[in-house]
Amino acid sequence: MTVAMQTFGCRLNASESEVIRGHATASGINDVVVVNTCAVTAEAVRQARQAIRKTKRDNPELGVVVTGCAAQIEPQTFLAMPEVDSVLGNREKLSADAWADAARALKNGTPDGECKATAAVGDIMAERDAPAAAIEAMEGRTRAFVQVQNGCDHRCTFCVIPFGRGHSRFVPPDDVVAQVRRLVENGYREVVLTGVDLTSYGANLAGAPRLGALVKQLLAQVPELERLRLSSIDSVEADHDLLDAFANEPRLMPHLHLSLQAGDDLILKRMKRRHLRTDAIAFCETVRRLRPDVAFGADLIAGFPTETEDMFARSLGLVDECGLSFLHVFPFSPRPGTPAARMPQVPRETVKDRARRLREKGASALSAHLGATVGKTRLVLVETSTTGRTEQFTEMRLNAASSPGTIVDALAIGHDGRRLIAA
Repeated sequence: MTVAMQTFGCRLNASESEVIRGHATASGINDVVVVNTCAVTAEAVRQARQAIRKTKRDNPELGVVVTGCAAQIEPQTFLAMPEVDSVLGNREKLSADAWADAARALKNGTPDGECKATAAVGDIMAERDAPAAAIEAMEGRTRAFVQVQNGCDHRCTFCVIPFGRGHSRFVPPDDVVAQVRRLVENGYREVVLTGVDLTSYGANLAGAPRLGALVKQLLAQVPELERLRLSSIDSVEADHDLLDAFANEPRLMPHLHLSLQAGDDLILKRMKRRHLRTDAIAFCETVRRLRPDVAFGADLIAGFPTETEDMFARSLGLVDECGLSFLHVFPFSPRPGTPAARMPQVPRETVKDRARRLREKGASALSAHLGATVGKTRLVLVETSTTGRTEQFTEMRLNAASSPGTIVDALAIGHDGRRLIAA
């Protein structure tokens, strides 16, 4: 083994891990595990630290390099771990020069043979560009993630990610087209556009193209691309062209994951979100009218500070009112330095209970979605020999082995509560 990757968190991290792999390998670094961390919750940081300890315990001869959002925000946490050899920030992890420096440091060590941890973590808030990630493939994945945006200019009161990713910045449309074309030429039939705040796309680019314009340009200029999908979006930023594309472009997949976070207006205000409950419901109704076969997922936080039982009930009710099928539930986790960490906290047991109830609601919603799909034929992108994802991103168990990366017709004849079962 030369370079092994452990990737936590979002699709953006997954895309960047391929860039990291290329730079790390080119640097000549040997026998190293790179841990690309997430910082969205305290639990995400804990899981990264746990993985680092386990990796070193199981493979004491390997070097450990830590990068990603948690490394950017709290580098000293990882420098203090005896298992860690080097810490790279979010800018540095994408730099060939930074990886060359890390390789030299790991190789040279110290006179007593021990390698002291080194750090290269710059000021991410000074970054103004989002260079295109020139990747040829994504190891172990049948769909490719393409970064078109990075950073965030909003300041939700619970979130530390802007301090790990910096200001919002964008990959120019022509560079995105070139990257997608390269991946399609290398055999990828589905591409997912990713970013921290995807629907902010284009604000400081020439002509200020919006996400909808980028989607239309991609589909027009890469006609060989069979499926285009979006990662998480903020519904209040969805532009007219994006909605038009959902209505008229069958290659844009009928699946949206929404950053909703809560269903109560006062909690949304305290989160410093930019939408109200009625905005979320109206958006889902509009998209469903334009694209009746659409499926929605959403992020929801349980137990945000000051949340009462009635407020929480409105988040539960939002699942039905928006017609959500896939929930990503976060028990609220106070992040040091954020305004929400200074607000009156909900008791931890209450937070856990509300998260449990939201997950149960999500399981019920998924089961209803699966049941409504039984009897229908779907186009499935095969991920393993016997599983894949429909256009709506619903998982399906196939009845016969197929090659990963192919797209097959499959009739859903049942489900097991988590995924469809094909005939």
